[in-house]
Amino acid sequence: MSILADKNTRVLIQGITGTQASFHVKRSIENGTNVVAGTSPGHEGEKHLGVPVFDNVHNAQRQFNFDASVLFVPAMAVKRAVQEAVEAEIGLIVSIASGVPVHDMLEIRAMLKGSKTLMIGPNTPGLITPQEARLGIFPDNIHQKGCIGVISRSSTLTYEAVLQTNEAKLGQSTVVGLGDDMIIGTDFREPLRRFMEDDATKAVVLVGKADNAYEQLISEYYDGLAVKKPVVAFVAGEALPFGHTMGYAADIITHGRVTVADKKRIMREAGIIVVDQMNQIHNTLQELKI
Repeated sequence: MSILADKNTRVLIQGITGTQASFHVKRSIENGTNVVAGTSPGHEGEKHLGVPVFDNVHNAQRQFNFDASVLFVPAMAVKRAVQEAVEAEIGLIVSIASGVPVHDMLEIRAMLKGSKTLMIGPNTPGLITPQEARLGIFPDNIHQKGCIGVISRSSTLTYEAVLQTNEAKLGQSTVVGLGDDMIIGTDFREPLRRFMEDDATKAVVLVGKADNAYEQLISEYYDGLAVKKPVVAFVAGEALPFGHTMGYAADIITHGRVTVADKKRIMREAGIIVVDQMNQIHNTLQELKI
């Protein structure tokens, strides 16, 4: 099985006619992703990459039902695109653009609260269930179907985590890139909850960063679980000097008092297996004898 997206997930692409969208959506379709329609203002009634195009989500919804939407729109257009998807009650949004204005993200978070929509991103490679669904820009050739869930706050290190699960000969059930921007749609907790409920996922690899407080939140959540699958975590940024100004919200609020070392300690106290180097992940997974 998988979480969030599989071969049956009906996918809408917002901004489908753009250059980057065209390149990546073509690869996604070739890999079996069920892309049923796209939107692009001024292209109503056309077909692109073999799928029908509409001016907006409302028009597309008159003819199709969607489970997920991938946003290939500029950062300044993300808020409007999210609003359309939330109003259409699409269950999952994946936003690729980086640098979405903070004020826009605060408004987006308010839209998402109490809605039926979960947002991944912005500034994310997306999510991928190998051989079933590719929602974003992941390099599909490095992914292997398997039993390890991956959740990452670092887009680049997501790929390294994937390679580590391959080296352990375990592959991935689903890979989720939460996004690199300061404010993102969701943190580690919701994807981890779903992985804990997914029978095919035997363990989870989690990649954190020095910024924000997401590692503390997931530690508290994991510690409170009655039934737990193993979680192996790596937190990037420990080499930064103490008190180094990251420019991120949590670092500003704590004045550098919550270091990566603190995060790792908190995670270990919650029962999460924390490695000090990325290349230790595959050995740690093998030692679990999944």
